Amino acid sequence: MKAVVSVTGCDAVGIIAKVSAVCAECEINIVDISQTVLQEYFSMIMLVEIDRINIPFAAFVDRMSELGRENHLDIHTMHEDIFNAMHRI
Repeated sequence: MKAVVSVTGCDAVGIIAKVSAVCAECEINIVDISQTVLQEYFSMIMLVEIDRINIPFAAFVDRMSELGRENHLDIHTMHEDIFNAMHRI
């Protein structure tokens, strides 16, 4: 199973490292990542595998949201089933 993690906010050193570290701690594999900086704004979308996650998915979502609050970022984590349902025509 997969999830989509999106990160937006003002650019700063270490954003990818911090998000990746939480994924690694939770045994979540990053499958694909796309990031860009538009002037001073940072934007990233990650596709992650959650098959071996070592905490409940809801706890991971909360942990990512808290990481966002601590770093003045907007971090949203969504299970692929929800993401796909939202983007079907």
